[in-house]
Amino acid sequence: MSSGSTIDIRTAIFLAAVCGQTYSQYNNNGYFLVPDSYRVVGPFNASSFTGNEEPFGFVIESPQAVILAFRGTSSPTDWVTDMIAQQTIFKPLSKKSVMTHRGFTEVYMSARDQIFQLLDQVPSDKPLFVTGHSLGGALATLASVDIAVNRKPNTIIAYTFGSPRTGDPAFVRAYNSAVPISFRIQNEFDVVPHLPPLVYQSPKTDKSYYYLHVKEEVKRSFRHGTLGGNHVISSYFNDLAQDAPGFTAAVCSDPRGWCPQK
Repeated sequence: MSSGSTIDIRTAIFLAAVCGQTYSQYNNNGYFLVPDSYRVVGPFNASSFTGNEEPFGFVIESPQAVILAFRGTSSPTDWVTDMIAQQTIFKPLSKKSVMTHRGFTEVYMSARDQIFQLLDQVPSDKPLFVTGHSLGGALATLASVDIAVNRKPNTIIAYTFGSPRTGDPAFVRAYNSAVPISFRIQNEFDVVPHLPPLVYQSPKTDKSYYYLHVKEEVKRSFRHGTLGGNHVISSYFNDLAQDAPGFTAAVCSDPRGWCPQK
């Protein structure tokens, strides 16, 4: 995979397929497929809003790279988590006084120790790709800046798909400074990247919270007639795949079935 400073369409296709397997992990009792030449370092769980432990992603490794992948919204409790749009201090960046979405932050922090233990098992000099779709994109955003600041890997590259906004302007400044290679792939007809709104007013306290997106927007454009169709990872994958059909066919051939289905 490319680790350059401009988006690589093949990397985007590959990581979209990896994101698809985070949903397989959730739906198939922890079972998921890994691409050819990769091995599973380990899965991790996170706590949903109700406190239930759920599979939320995994770390996989090849001779060339490490991938940390986060799942998006699959369970009803995840939707509740998405809606807790009040902000909280993001403790991994406590020195910078940045604020992040409370629901996303609680999910990420519940998995942080497991994720760091998995990353301890792989060489720090390999490029680390952090990826996620939907809620997973927000978790990948939090993880990327946390890892960049507190673990200082040689190379960290973030690719997210259909991610909501994650934090306040101070968080965005800290992220954009700490994570040099970051791409936020967004369908212009997907409603999720427009959430939370730029100004969110809490119905309980009337307090206002301000949200911005992190860099680097990569705009896509596809319509499938429904809110879900414009957002699901298979739609992102199939849209990106049109830019490199030969590569997609080759990378999806082994193991059979690991790429998202139309």
